[in-house]
Amino acid sequence: MRRTRAEGPAPLDGVDVLLADLDGVVYAGPDAIPHAVDSLRAAAADGRRVGYITNNASRSDAVVAAHLAEFGLDVKAEDVVTSPQAAMRLLADVVEPGSLILVVGGEGLVTEVERAGFRVTRAAADRPAAVVQGFAPELGWRDLAEASFALARDRDGNGIPWIATNTDWTIPVAGGIAPGNGTLVSAVHTVVGILPQVAGKPETPIFEEAVRRFGARSPLFLGDRLDTDILGARRAGMRSAHVLTGIDTGKQLVAAAADSRPDFLLEDLRQLFEPYPVVERKKDVTRVRDARVAVRDGRVELLDAGSKIDVLRATCAAVWDSGVPLYALEVPAELYR
Repeated sequence: MRRTRAEGPAPLDGVDVLLADLDGVVYAGPDAIPHAVDSLRAAAADGRRVGYITNNASRSDAVVAAHLAEFGLDVKAEDVVTSPQAAMRLLADVVEPGSLILVVGGEGLVTEVERAGFRVTRAAADRPAAVVQGFAPELGWRDLAEASFALARDRDGNGIPWIATNTDWTIPVAGGIAPGNGTLVSAVHTVVGILPQVAGKPETPIFEEAVRRFGARSPLFLGDRLDTDILGARRAGMRSAHVLTGIDTGKQLVAAAADSRPDFLLEDLRQLFEPYPVVERKKDVTRVRDARVAVRDGRVELLDAGSKIDVLRATCAAVWDSGVPLYALEVPAELYR
C-alpha cells in the first residue's frame, strides 16, 4: 500500500510480540469478533509471537487456549497469561514455599495455586498463610466471609497477606454486564479495612509476566477497555492499541485521562496492518487524513469529514492536546459515534 505524507508505519511494524485481551478483542460472548481471528492468525504467520492476557481467574490457561482454538486460532496453554499466574509471583514473595493458602475463586485459581506448589484451603479456621481472591460465578457469601475471617487484623494491625487476581468492577456475560471481581474484593475490603495487592490489569505484574515469558522487546498490547487494558499497558511502559469492538467506545476515548490514552485507535484488527495516519496540526485545526476538526470558543467543530475512525482520531487528538478540561468543551456526538 502506498504511503502518503499523512501516513506513518502500521501499528504492527517493529512489533515482536502482539499481546491481546480476550473479551471485546477476540470474542464477544460465544462469537468471534469479525476479522479478529484472521488478523491474529496473519500476525502470527508473519513470524510474530502472539500471546493472550486475561484477568479472568475462573478458567485455567489450558481451558482458555482450548476455547480460542475453537475459533480457529493456533493457541497453546503457554500462550495464555492469566491473572492467577501473575498472582503466584506476588504470592511467592510474601509466603514460604508450600504454604497453606485460602483460595476464594474457581478452578483457574486453584490450578495455579497448586501448580505453584502451595496447598489449598477454603476455611479460615485452618489458619492459612495468605488469601488469594479471584472471580468465579459460583462464589457466594460464605466464601467472602471466610476471606474476611482469615484477613482480620489483631489489635496491633498484624495479619496475613491478601492478593487479588484483578479488580475489574464489571465483566461482560451473555446476558449483559455483570459485577466483576472488583465488586467482590470491595465487599471484603469493607469488612477488613485493608486493600489487597493486585496482580491483573491495570497493575503491572501481569504485563511483566507476559514480557518475561515471551521475551518481548517491542510488544504491542490490544485492548478494549481504557481503565484496565490501556492504563495497564501504559503503566508497564508498553505501546497499546484500542479496538472499538468491546466495552469502551468513542465517547469514552474522547474523555480518556492522560494515563489511559492508547497509541493507536482501531475500528477492527485489520487496521493493525494498515499505515497509521499522522496527526497534523495547524493553529487550532487538527487533521487526520481528510478529517479536520477545530477547538474554538469551547466547542469542538467538524470542518471536514473523513472516515468515521479518522474523525474520531482527529477529535481525540484535538481534545487531548487542547489543554481544556472536557467538562468545559462542547463535543457534538457526531464526532465520537
